[in-house]
Amino acid sequence: MTPRPESSGPHPEQPAERRPAAAEPAKKAAKKAAAASKKATAEKAAAKKTAAPKTTAGKAAAKKGTAGGPAGRTPAPEEAVRDAAAPRGREIAVSPAVDSADRERLLNGTHHAPHSVLGAHPVPGGVVLRAFRPYALAVTVVSGGLTVELHDDGDGFFSGLLPLGGVPAYRLLVTYEGTVQETEDAYRFLPTLGEFDLHLIGEGRHEELWTVLGAHPMTHQGVTGTRFSVWAPNARGVRVAGTFNFWDGTGFPMRSLGSTGVWELFVPGIGEGELYKFEITRPDGSKTLRADPMARRTEVPPATSSVVTSSAYEWGDAEWLERRAEAPAHRAPFSVYEVHLPSWRPGLTYRQLAEQLPAYVKDLGFTHVELMPVAEHPFGGSWGYQVTGFYAPTARLGTPDDFRCLVDALHRAGIGVLMDWVPAHFPRDAWALAEFDGRPLYEHGDPLRAAHPDWGTLEFDFGRREVRNFLVANAVYWCEEFHIDGLRVDAVASMLYLDYSREPGQWTPNERGGRENLDAVAFLQEMNATVYRRVPGVVTIAEESTAWDGVTRATHHRGPSGFGGLGFGLKWNMGWMHDSLQYMSHDPVHRRHHHGEMTFSMVYAYSENYVLPISHDEVVHGKRSLVSKMPGDWWQQRASLRAYLGFMWAHPGKQLLFMGQEFAQGAEWSEAHGPDWWLLDPHYGAEADHRGVRDLVRDLNTVYRDTPALWRCDTEPSGFRWVTGDAAEDNVFAFLRYDGDGSPLLAVAHLAPVVRQDYRIGVPDDVPAWREVVNTDAGRYGGSDVTRPDPVKPEPQGRHGFPASIRLTLPPLATVWLRPA
Repeated sequence: MTPRPESSGPHPEQPAERRPAAAEPAKKAAKKAAAASKKATAEKAAAKKTAAPKTTAGKAAAKKGTAGGPAGRTPAPEEAVRDAAAPRGREIAVSPAVDSADRERLLNGTHHAPHSVLGAHPVPGGVVLRAFRPYALAVTVVSGGLTVELHDDGDGFFSGLLPLGGVPAYRLLVTYEGTVQETEDAYRFLPTLGEFDLHLIGEGRHEELWTVLGAHPMTHQGVTGTRFSVWAPNARGVRVAGTFNFWDGTGFPMRSLGSTGVWELFVPGIGEGELYKFEITRPDGSKTLRADPMARRTEVPPATSSVVTSSAYEWGDAEWLERRAEAPAHRAPFSVYEVHLPSWRPGLTYRQLAEQLPAYVKDLGFTHVELMPVAEHPFGGSWGYQVTGFYAPTARLGTPDDFRCLVDALHRAGIGVLMDWVPAHFPRDAWALAEFDGRPLYEHGDPLRAAHPDWGTLEFDFGRREVRNFLVANAVYWCEEFHIDGLRVDAVASMLYLDYSREPGQWTPNERGGRENLDAVAFLQEMNATVYRRVPGVVTIAEESTAWDGVTRATHHRGPSGFGGLGFGLKWNMGWMHDSLQYMSHDPVHRRHHHGEMTFSMVYAYSENYVLPISHDEVVHGKRSLVSKMPGDWWQQRASLRAYLGFMWAHPGKQLLFMGQEFAQGAEWSEAHGPDWWLLDPHYGAEADHRGVRDLVRDLNTVYRDTPALWRCDTEPSGFRWVTGDAAEDNVFAFLRYDGDGSPLLAVAHLAPVVRQDYRIGVPDDVPAWREVVNTDAGRYGGSDVTRPDPVKPEPQGRHGFPASIRLTLPPLATVWLRPA
C-alpha cells in the first residue's frame, strides 16, 4: 500500500472492523477460486495460446449474434458464465487485456478516460471485462450466482472476454491477502453530471456549483455510493485517495468530462464520514495530493483531509426566514454583536454555543451577531482570514449540521446571523488551492498580481470565469444552505486596487490606464447581484476603507467615476471609527482642539449606507481594549466609554461592537482565552463597574429598537439635523434624529469631566416637553447619577437656530437621549 501522507486522514493500515466484509456466498466462491489458484498459471497460458486474432469467421459469428450461439439470442447470465468458464478452444475477435498505452497511462495516473478501458464493454465476439485492482490476488466476476475468474495480466490488471451479446449485471469479487471484498465495479457507471451542468460550469454560471462538484453521497443507477468531481483543467490525470482505499488512489482514476476541466468518478459502496483527497498528476508528471476545494466538511485542523458528508438537519426557522425581507437592512434596526466563536466561551461546540449564545445576545438586545471564523482555515491565529475550506464550516467546533443548529437557534431567538466572508485571497498551503493542478488556477497567472504583498497569501484571479463562479456560488451557498442572513466581505479595498500595498513598478495599469482592478469590480457586482436576486432579505456588507465611489450603490447605476455601483447593502465606516476613537483618546482638556474629528463623519454620512464598527481589529495587537483607550482614571475611563457608546448608538449608521467591550473588559482580546468573563463574577470587587456598562448596552439597544428615529432614516439627510456641532470649548455635540413622520430624538454628548448647569440647547417649538430616555451617567451604570427624572419644557428663547430651547444639567463625560414626553 502507498504510505499515507501525514496531512491526510487516518493511517492506511485500517483496523479490521473498517474493512468491507464480503458476503458469505462471495467468500465461498473466493475459497473455491483460491483452491484452484495453483492451476491458474497453466490454464491462463493455455487460454492465451488458444486466443486468435480477428478473423473472417469471427466477424461472421459476431454478425449472427453471440459467438457460438444462435443468431439473435443472448444467453442467460448463467449460460454466459458457463461458456466463459469453459476451455477457450474457440477463436475470439479481440484480446481482452488492457493495451500497453492505456496500461502505462493508468499506472502513471495520466489517463483521461479510464471508463473507456476499464469495466465491461461490448466488442466483436462478446463482452470484454477489465479491472484495475492493485495488490489484488484475484478478481472474479459474480453474475447470476456463479463466478468467473478474470485473467491476471500483472500490475493489478485483470481481464476476460465473456461471450455475451450485452453487458450483464455483475459484481466483482476481489481477493486480497487475508480478505475478500465483493463490490460493484466503479467503471460500469455512466457519468453523474449532466450536459447542462457541464455547460454552466464551462460558462462560469453555475450558481449551485456545490451541488455538482465535490463529494456527494447518492444513489446512481440503483447503487449507493459517492460521486467525486473536481475542476482541474491543467491536470494530466486525477485519482481519488482516501480511507476507503488506504490512501492509495492508483486503482481509482477519474474521467475527464469534455473540455470543462472537470474530472468525475462514482465510487459505489462508500458514504458519509470517509476521508478523501484528490491525487493530481501535474503537467510535468509530478503528483500532488490535494484537499477538495468544494469540500463541505473537513477534518479538524491541523489534519487536512476532506470528509464525505450530507445534511440531515431539520430547520425550525421558517418564521424568521419569512419575515426577514420585510424591510431592507438600511431601513431597519441593525445592531451587531461580533463574536469570535472559538473563544467566546472557549471549549464550547456549535451545539453548546446554541444553548448559550442566543440567550445572551437576546438579553443584550442586539438584532444580529457577526460570526468569525466560519469557513475552515488551517491556522487559528489567522481568525479565519486565510481560508482553505471555502465551503466547509470549521470542524474545530463540530459538524456542518452542528453549525446549522447554531444558526437555527439564533434565528428562533429572533437574532440575525452575519458571517465574515473572505473572497480576496487564500494561503499558499501545498495541500490546498495554491497551483492546485500544477499551474496557477485559482490565483492569477501573473506573479505580481497573484502575490498579496501584506499577508503572504495569493489573490484570486477574478478575471477567470470559473474562479468567479467558485466564489459567487460560495456566497450563495452560505446563504441558502446555512440560512446566513448576511455576508461581511473582508478586505474589499485590497481587491479593488491594482496598486494596493504595491510600489511603482510592482503593478500594471488596467486597460483604461487606471489602477482599478476591473476584474474584481465585475466579480463584486456579480456576487452582490446574484445574492440579492436569489436570497431575499440577505444583506452584504463591505469592509472597505477607501473613498471608492458607490460601494452601496446599485450595480446598474453608474456614478461620476463611470463605474456602476458595487451593489453592497452596507459599508463599514472606517473613517468614523478612526476619527472618533482618535478624539476619545485625547485628554478632555485637549479635546476642544480636535472637535472636528467627531463632526467630520457627517460631511459624508450619506455617501453610503454605513455601519459604525468597533470590531476585533480595534482591540488587539497593542491597540488596547475600548475602555483602555480612554484617558484618565478608572472612573473617567468608564464614563468616557459609556458616553462614547451613547454617541455611537445615536449617530447615523448601524452599530457593531466586538465581544468583551460590552462590559468594559480592560485587557486586549486574545483568541487564546477570549473575554474576561470573571469580571462579571459577583464575588469580584469591581463587578458592578463592568455590569453597569453591560446594563447600559442593553438599554441602548432596547431604546434604539423602540425608536424608529434612530434607524428608519439612517441613510437619508432628512433624518438628521445638527443642533450644535461647533461647541468645541464645551466639548458638547447635540443633534436631532428624525423618524420618517418627523418624530424626533435629541442626543446631547458632553465629553468634558465637569457638570454644566443650565446648559441651553435649541429645540423645535412643536414638542411640548422632553424626557430623558437614556443617560449614560445614571448611577445604575456606574455614573455620578446627574440625571433628570422629570420632563423638561421648552422655553420661547431661541438657540442654535431653533425657535425654542431647553435648559439641561449636563452630566460629566456623558451622553443623554431625550424624546418627546
